[in-house]
Amino acid sequence: MDKEQLLNKIQECGIVAVIRADSPDKAQRITDACIEGGVAAIELTFTVPGAHRVIEALAQKYTNEQIILGAGTVLDAETARIAMLSGANYIVSPYFDANTVKMCNRYRVAVMPGVMSVKEAVTAMEAGSDILKVFPGELFGPAIIKAIKAPLPHAKMMPTGGVDVNNVKEWIKAGAVAVGVGSALTKGSESGDYKEITRTAQEFIKNIKEARNI
Repeated sequence: MDKEQLLNKIQECGIVAVIRADSPDKAQRITDACIEGGVAAIELTFTVPGAHRVIEALAQKYTNEQIILGAGTVLDAETARIAMLSGANYIVSPYFDANTVKMCNRYRVAVMPGVMSVKEAVTAMEAGSDILKVFPGELFGPAIIKAIKAPLPHAKMMPTGGVDVNNVKEWIKAGAVAVGVGSALTKGSESGDYKEITRTAQEFIKNIKEARNI
């Protein structure tokens, strides 16, 4: 899938599921539940030991039409390259790292670094970032999206942290092109209730559409 098509698909859906699964089987079960709920993108974090092997397993099982597979908590260019070779189609970082963005641009892989201010947002965009991950979102709330978009109306932002089904409408209405959601979406996996993940995903999608007046 072309990079622009991938980015459009993520923005159209409006949600990225952030997964911290410690095994391919658990990651696949969460992914299946997210697909059933209408989520377009999965972000497998590198806080999980052997994350690249989990990404490889997911890349072998799913097509880009089924799910858009990405890697999260990528701290450097070396890890970004490992993620790409394992099958990740986009890279998400908790902060801006110029070498990571450069690596992603070299291979035309979408990159979403973390930012917390207008200055960081400008620096990240000048370097060629595709979407800005506003992180940690719970420290600021939806107001930070409006604050950054005031001088940078063209900035594409995706908050991660502090987003749930009850406030996702506020984030979208503030101007977020998508949201990154972890435990608020995937917590059902802790008790083995994967149907809960599907129900929560459907509620997220419903609220995002309502916020966009679709």
